[in-house]
Amino acid sequence: MLRDCCLQLLVVTWVLLLVMAAFAMECPKIKVGTCKDCIQSGPGCAWCKKPNFTKAGEPDSVRCDTIEQLQQRGCPLDKIEFPVNKITRTRDHALSSDIQLTPQEAHLKLRIGQPAVFEVKFRRAVGYPIDLYYLMDLSYSMLDDLQKVKKLGGELLRALESTTPSRRIGFGSFVDKTVLPFVNTHPKKLQNPCPNKDEQCQPPFAFKHILSLTDDAKKFESEVGKQFISGNLDAPEGGLDAMMQAAVCGDLIGWRNVTRLLVFATDDGFHFAGDGKLAGILIPNDGKCHLEDNMYKKSNEFDYPSVGQLVQKLAENNIQPIFAVTRRVVDVYKKLSEMIPKSAVGELNEDSSNIIELIQVAYNNLSSQIILDHSPLPDVLDVKYDSICSNGKSLSDEERGQCDNVKINEEVIFKVKVMAKECIKSQSFTIRPLGFTDTLTVHLESYCNSGYTGKNCECETKGKTSKELEGSCRKDNSSVICSGLGDCLCGQCYCHDSDVPNKEIYGPYCECDNMNCEFHNGFLCGGKERGSCDCGKCKCSEEYEGSACQCKKSTEGCLNARRNVCSLRGTCHCNQCQCWEGYQPPLCEECPGCPSPCSKYVSCVECKAFQSGPFEKNCSQACPNIQVAEGLTKEKKSKHCREKDSQNCWITFRMIQEDGDMYSATYDPKKECPEPPNVALIVGGTVAGVALIGLVLLLIWRLLMELFDRREYRRFEKEKARAKWNDADNPLFKSATTTIVNPRFNGQ
Repeated sequence: MLRDCCLQLLVVTWVLLLVMAAFAMECPKIKVGTCKDCIQSGPGCAWCKKPNFTKAGEPDSVRCDTIEQLQQRGCPLDKIEFPVNKITRTRDHALSSDIQLTPQEAHLKLRIGQPAVFEVKFRRAVGYPIDLYYLMDLSYSMLDDLQKVKKLGGELLRALESTTPSRRIGFGSFVDKTVLPFVNTHPKKLQNPCPNKDEQCQPPFAFKHILSLTDDAKKFESEVGKQFISGNLDAPEGGLDAMMQAAVCGDLIGWRNVTRLLVFATDDGFHFAGDGKLAGILIPNDGKCHLEDNMYKKSNEFDYPSVGQLVQKLAENNIQPIFAVTRRVVDVYKKLSEMIPKSAVGELNEDSSNIIELIQVAYNNLSSQIILDHSPLPDVLDVKYDSICSNGKSLSDEERGQCDNVKINEEVIFKVKVMAKECIKSQSFTIRPLGFTDTLTVHLESYCNSGYTGKNCECETKGKTSKELEGSCRKDNSSVICSGLGDCLCGQCYCHDSDVPNKEIYGPYCECDNMNCEFHNGFLCGGKERGSCDCGKCKCSEEYEGSACQCKKSTEGCLNARRNVCSLRGTCHCNQCQCWEGYQPPLCEECPGCPSPCSKYVSCVECKAFQSGPFEKNCSQACPNIQVAEGLTKEKKSKHCREKDSQNCWITFRMIQEDGDMYSATYDPKKECPEPPNVALIVGGTVAGVALIGLVLLLIWRLLMELFDRREYRRFEKEKARAKWNDADNPLFKSATTTIVNPRFNGQ
């Protein structure tokens, strides 16, 4: 009985497998109109790209079918598109104590819309090396913790030895940005920020790298032992600034290509992007290394990093943070940890006495959690993971692969599904377990033929993209494709058939039809005998003209007395002149608003009549439309002109405009030139004028002097009359001689 049941079960299973295999070779062809839709509609679908494969009235969907069906319908095998995913493992070293992930490199050639599936295996190795960088908050509230950490080096290295013989530790510290309102900027407080003046505190700083990664416990304790506590004002610290520098300054920190742990010890929260505005710091954090002399000296120039920015840099540098924080802020850092893959939070005692145990627990939790993730991808690619964990737990179609509580030497398997949604260029991305250095590089390309495009793969691109080909079907940038009246194929418009009887749509952009023209007497373009409609304009037969072919061709009404059409200054339409600008119908003979030709053609008249002027040497070339004759005409229509020539002489002529732009001119051979100046008269007159002016000036001067002398004399006479003098005192009567007698002179 049991045997019969087993046989029946085997038969049913075999039948199901046959049905599934048969179904896999079917092609549903649901609403298929293009090669792309066909290939994506089912794994058994192929597309025939033979140009004349379809018959009249058949839809394009008949091009989509299984390979066998298409061949039976006459499609050659070389004209059938049937891509399949191809997976090649180009580097596939076996798992060992040094290799935890396999394969290490793979090449995928993808069929659009169909995922390529391959396996990735991971096994935790024994004794995998560890680098641990201890980043400590040195604000004043961490005073007790610093004393504990100063004795930490040997204990921490011994604790890590139980996990791996290759381990190193380093140390760095942080406080906050050294500007208000984060720290007290009083000069004394900047030197010693401790609340008690007698305490010894170091000046505040943003981040200080103290010890690069080393396996020397004594050196760790020696360098950390030299550190002092510091202080700041507000509760949140500048921890994100310090984490960013520790992550991106790898050469200075000394990170190896091993498991990297960043222990972040603090008793308070953290500032993040935007808080810098409180101090007038507006430049966003650039995510670059700015350590000078092991100090982050540009903290007051750049804002704090955002959480997302820090997460990106930690992931890029494969760093796993362990937040060792006090009970008061555990919840804050748990929320932060949720945003950072491969991170852990541990509750720190008030004096950091449990730091060793905390690090061990956090590391074990991190290393036992295997998260498989990939580098950023373009939108056209989709990567999903199926996780097959050793504990029996499985996850399907996840954004990341993940297995928890994986023990050392335990192997887990991930199925990676990579799908291209449309044609892609050759590119690559990286898959790796977070927190580990092993990587898998995946190189991609799709089956799209870069030399062809179009719904039937019938168009040669010739170096153009599909958008550029589509742009060739637009009349301008703002217009719709093929004026909305056609399809764009290979950069060329194919116009639709019109629903209106006898109406045709055509033109390079399907912008034309044969019905959109003027009507005359109820007929399009006056009827078939007169003309036909071509892209909105009437094309008239030889006997008719006009916008609607409404006029018989004739120029009788446009001929002037000289039998020239519209005086050669216009065109004749419907037996009427359409004149050039300014000229008036009916025959374009008059131009009331046109400027006078006198000043315009005076140089031409001068060169042709008097053989002088600016056009003297090239008169015939410069004035081909002017004919000149001697003697003034008396015709009424002639224009009387009197202009100065190049010699400043007046010449008189009359001009008549002939048909077109031709002029005839008659002139008076006598010029009116100004007489030359009389030099002798001018010189003599000038000399006489100068002499006369000098004489007049001299007479004026003499007259003024005479008047002045007379005025002075009259004043003298008045003063003389007012004076009364004695004969003895009057100076006028005194002798001009004075006699002096020497008393010792006795006369001899």
